[in-house]
Amino acid sequence: MNSFLEINNDVKSALNNNQPVIALESTIISHGMPYPQNIAVAKKLEKIAIEAGVTPATICLMNGKIKIGLNEDELEKLAISKDVAKVSRRDFGRVLATKKTGATTVAATMIAANLAGIKVFATGGIGGVHRGVEATFDISADLKELGQTPVIVVSAGAKAILDLPKTLELLETFGVPVYGFKTDLFPAFYSAESNLQIDRIDSEKKIAEIYKANVKIGLNNGILIANPIPKKYEIPFSEMDEHIMLALERAKTKGITGRDLTPFLLAEIVKITHGSSLETNIRLVENNVALACRIAKEF
Repeated sequence: MNSFLEINNDVKSALNNNQPVIALESTIISHGMPYPQNIAVAKKLEKIAIEAGVTPATICLMNGKIKIGLNEDELEKLAISKDVAKVSRRDFGRVLATKKTGATTVAATMIAANLAGIKVFATGGIGGVHRGVEATFDISADLKELGQTPVIVVSAGAKAILDLPKTLELLETFGVPVYGFKTDLFPAFYSAESNLQIDRIDSEKKIAEIYKANVKIGLNNGILIANPIPKKYEIPFSEMDEHIMLALERAKTKGITGRDLTPFLLAEIVKITHGSSLETNIRLVENNVALACRIAKEF
């Protein structure tokens, strides 16, 4: 495995010296936001971590390697390239063997972070069970990965385009602890809360203790920390639901399904909201990185 892992010097030094490190995904750069917002956000997230005394490790696949930590040129390449593969668990071998550039989803970032020994990962929102799953069986691999890879994932809940009740049910089936950080209600990505009850946790230290207890008894599941966007930046759930239904209708009309559906819906929602959803997306990821840093320090 060492022949595939390429850990940059800053991340390697931090890991070797037991200093805090957080993982950051790369689909938010290549598939989640347009240029130049994507590169600006990628740099801002790394800056938030550095200013908190934590080493950021943005992860992607490039030149036949699993890159753990990117330099400025690599970030730029990822942000402007048009032919970037979207990598989940099933795609690693193909993208590595063909030496293509690949942006990692939540599932793939968890795998890479775990291989590198990184325990905490900040993202925007996880994937989950898509609306209309009865007809499509469209369920993100993120959920199964959370059930089998021991990484703490800090997110603003699941993406609001999903069927949130079914997503939570499947997380329970896979044995994934879901904790609301200082909240009893599951966040809905753009919105600080839905009407779904979850277990509350109020301490970064307690999160680390739960993770350590799981590891000691031999459990390999991840932990999902649902961190609500600050209220001043949220778009209310009822308002967002109307925008999402319109975006879903447009996707159905165009016949967009599978791995293309989420990026299409997110881009369409930006158009429908005249850009306000993109600003909200940026704010919630920044909030998640700040919390992930505090959790990483507890190790």
